[in-house]
Amino acid sequence: MDGDRRRWRECLLSGAVFAVCMAGTTLPTPLYPLYQEKFGFSELTVTVVYAVYAFAVIGVLLLVGNASDAVGRRAVLLCGLGFAAASAVCFLCATGLGWLFAGRLLSGLSAGLFTGAGTAYVMELAPHGGTARATFVATAANMGGLGCGPLLAGMLAQYAAWPLYLPFVVHLAPVAGSVAVLLRLTETVRQRAPLSTVRPQRPGLPVRVRAVFGPAAIASFVGFALFGVFTSVSPAFLAESLDVDSHAVSGLVVALAFFASTAGQLTVGRVGVGRSLPLGCAGLLAGLALLAGALRWDLMVLVVASALVGGGGQGLAFRGALAAVAEASPADRRAAVISTLFVVAYTGISVPVIGVGVLTGPIGLEGAGLVFIACMAVLVSTAAVYLVRRPVPARA
Repeated sequence: MDGDRRRWRECLLSGAVFAVCMAGTTLPTPLYPLYQEKFGFSELTVTVVYAVYAFAVIGVLLLVGNASDAVGRRAVLLCGLGFAAASAVCFLCATGLGWLFAGRLLSGLSAGLFTGAGTAYVMELAPHGGTARATFVATAANMGGLGCGPLLAGMLAQYAAWPLYLPFVVHLAPVAGSVAVLLRLTETVRQRAPLSTVRPQRPGLPVRVRAVFGPAAIASFVGFALFGVFTSVSPAFLAESLDVDSHAVSGLVVALAFFASTAGQLTVGRVGVGRSLPLGCAGLLAGLALLAGALRWDLMVLVVASALVGGGGQGLAFRGALAAVAEASPADRRAAVISTLFVVAYTGISVPVIGVGVLTGPIGLEGAGLVFIACMAVLVSTAAVYLVRRPVPARA
């Protein structure tokens, strides 16, 4: 019993470290209008700066997504915290657009190292029989951390001095604390190999994973794409269309989507993995419809509703996808398979978001948003129909 308590404590501590890292990746979200004003760049540039982060995540996942399977979880996560600290320093030193690109690149490297290794680490630290709860800890740490970033930055930017500096100074303190925590946690990889044995990996899946991976990946893609649009262009939409210039409000709206995702993940244990994926797809479709209404009629209430409903759907779908894929993966390939799932998810954050930025010039933010919504609705509807016809096994 004491051993189980110790393992749960370590599981929760590793989740807290995960959340600290992910919070840093969304800190700049409510600050983009201030950077636009300071450096004079367009909405397209905002989406490109945002997407640099996602491309860095994808690059890490493809090149060294399986590194922690070889060299150990803690070594990889310590590197991730180092990149998180370096990212904060870049934003603190920002005197031009190049610093923002560098900061987002380093932030993406940090998140890329944490997504596969951090998720696997949290799940492996849990005691025997605690896989379901550990999966929630991992996904809640991911999404909860992402939600805390814009909320913290928005509040500090609105109500404290030095809005482009203080959020990053504040974030450096828990990053330093996370290093100390991580050094005291148990390493879960028993048989380690030299870093030289790590090789770039093509997205590939063991045969037994493929049956559940397709619909899980589509749902993850759409959910992350919805979050990508929220975090990159919603501050501009709130300011331009709704005359909301409060950084605290724009940060809160983005945070609500991530917190709703965490709440959606919590319900997976009740509805079951087999039903969470199709229900999550339905929630995503409803969230997209509400976002379309918000863009069409400029209604704040629909923006909030879209964040809550779409975020809840994303949480249901994403935790169900992660649980199904992790359960189907062999232990020695788990981090690599999880990394492949995140490659698909982060492609959703990058490519559609840049598409919205490109279209904003010729057809405006509303038109670009509606095109995005139509494309995502087709994808998520396809996944939902597939899942109804060929459900994911409930045991997954």
